[in-house]
Amino acid sequence: MIKILVSPSCASCRKVRKWFDDNKIPYEMVNIFSDALKREDIKEAITKSENGTDDIISTRSKVFQDSGKNFDDMTVSELIDFVLANPSVLKRPIIIDDHRLQVGYNSEEIRTFIPRSLRMAHQSCDPANCPKWETCGREEKLNH
Repeated sequence: MIKILVSPSCASCRKVRKWFDDNKIPYEMVNIFSDALKREDIKEAITKSENGTDDIISTRSKVFQDSGKNFDDMTVSELIDFVLANPSVLKRPIIIDDHRLQVGYNSEEIRTFIPRSLRMAHQSCDPANCPKWETCGREEKLNH
């Protein structure tokens, strides 16, 4: 299952949710401020990120700058505790599935979350021989 960590006022978060809704791809949404953010969510994000905390933590956030913390000096457990206490330090949105993580909305990269079955159906569908091609919306959904 795809999990999306969001905040309510985030424009990129709204774009990501709309993209998943438009493509009828199921997801679980976690509001980092009102839902119970779990240790496992943060640990999974750190584990799946290519650059560790640099990918998911906003060092420009006021909370981070005021904290005087250096994440390089913290244990993973201390880092997770800090994020749980200060969820606003997370970049948003964070999209996580079983294999990958994406931070922010990128119209090209987000396509990796299209389920394999839908990608295969698109590849095998022939517009010349498909009576529903114009109305099924498959091409529009996959190209946007």
